[in-house]
Amino acid sequence: MDRSTDQQIIVSGLGGQGVLLVSRILAESAILKGFPVLTSEDHGMAQRGGTVVSHIKAGRFSSPLIRPEQACGMIVLAPENLPLHQHFVGPGGWMAVNGTASGENYPDRNLFAVDADALCRKIGQPRAMNLVMLGFVLGKSDWNEFAPSFFCNMAEVCAAVRERFPEKVSASAIPALECGYEAATGG
Repeated sequence: MDRSTDQQIIVSGLGGQGVLLVSRILAESAILKGFPVLTSEDHGMAQRGGTVVSHIKAGRFSSPLIRPEQACGMIVLAPENLPLHQHFVGPGGWMAVNGTASGENYPDRNLFAVDADALCRKIGQPRAMNLVMLGFVLGKSDWNEFAPSFFCNMAEVCAAVRERFPEKVSASAIPALECGYEAATGG
């Protein structure tokens, strides 16, 4: 499928993990490509480390919330959130989770796991796990691991980060994205 296909993505994590930053980066990437985009998030207990979930719709949609089994994929920053939000992903969809996870509990979905926390320590950016995860997803998509392919690629996300965020943010974000991308592609 081509990247212009309408897509619905869930980002799930805990308060302080950067769920909203990942959502904003994806929204900015969609906008720069000329796609309509809707986002919505639930972060009531985020300040106390509670669950945060964000809905991103790139394409022609009229409502910002994703219904169960309608998401193409999900980025899971906190592995304990995988069972809480997996119902959003439709059969054949993908789930990328930080940590170790087994696909045996999700036989009709594609599960990809990476220890993003360890990768962050390796690059000396312990708070960049969210960006490492996003880079990982972009790498898997660019290597055609997802159907449909993600609506944006690594180059487009990096361009959005450089254009829409302060230089201080982009200077640390790009290496974290690249780290996750390399983990996904074996590069």
